[in-house]
Amino acid sequence: MLQGKARAYTNIALIKYWGKKDEDLIIPMNSSLSLTLDAFYSETQVTFDPQLTEDIFYLDGNLETGKSSEKTSQFLDKIRQIANIKTFAKIESQNCVPTAAGLASSASGLAALAGACNAALELNLSEKDLSRLARKGSGSACRSIFGGFAEWVKGDSDENSFAESIAADGWEDELAMIFILINDQAKDVSSRDGMRRTVLTSPFYQGWLTAVTEDLATTKTAIATKDFTLLGATAEANALKMHATTLGANPPFTYWSPDSLFAMNQVRQLRQQGYDCYFTMDAGPNVKILTKKSQVPALLQELNKVFAKEKLITAQAGPGIQIF
Repeated sequence: MLQGKARAYTNIALIKYWGKKDEDLIIPMNSSLSLTLDAFYSETQVTFDPQLTEDIFYLDGNLETGKSSEKTSQFLDKIRQIANIKTFAKIESQNCVPTAAGLASSASGLAALAGACNAALELNLSEKDLSRLARKGSGSACRSIFGGFAEWVKGDSDENSFAESIAADGWEDELAMIFILINDQAKDVSSRDGMRRTVLTSPFYQGWLTAVTEDLATTKTAIATKDFTLLGATAEANALKMHATTLGANPPFTYWSPDSLFAMNQVRQLRQQGYDCYFTMDAGPNVKILTKKSQVPALLQELNKVFAKEKLITAQAGPGIQIF
């Protein structure tokens, strides 16, 4: 038997990835930029066992079947092809992330699985190639290979679509995110289905592709100059642009709930009161607040006036993938 174990942390995109150019290889329509966080992670052990007659996938102690299990086996097929083996595997994954609720559980989960397989099969992949491998399981997983800021360079092929670390001279350690958990249930429209519908039918999508390129350049400037206001304002605007494309899809849809709108408005009000805070949202109703670590205690005090304490989770910049 061959065994490996890895832990990968979630990343939250400040400049969003929305839309695939190649659905099989998961080549994105646009480059993206994220911050890896320490609060949510996936820890996965994989065991390649010649006695198994099929892949077995346990998530949080529960045997997975259906689409989740099928997706995992398809990803393992890609790894088996690289390793030139046919052995089935047992996957045991613990998710310290609500699954499929827009909190990047697939990013940490597939990154951890890629890292565990790399260790078990002694593939000795570089960070770049491990990022490429993780991308084939879940696009945003390629960014969870790295700690701090990471850019997923869109590329146009399997070889040149990968994430890479963005140096910030430790500035990321001064930042924090506060998660407002609006809903931790699985969403009605998956990210994969939502992207496909938007790319194919939304008249706003071409405008998104133009704007996101500009936003990415602005964000990299903000990181290089340690300009928090520029970083936050650009991230917030970028998230709103991404979500606007879904309203133009046919049929239209949104990941926002009434509580999401309420949370976004609370962030705007706090900003008007002088706090350094900006919101971002992914494909789910939960709202994430980008802020400075020094302002977290005061912000939590304000947020606790309108949100239950158990609905607020604080995260700081997290590490890259860890192999055990």
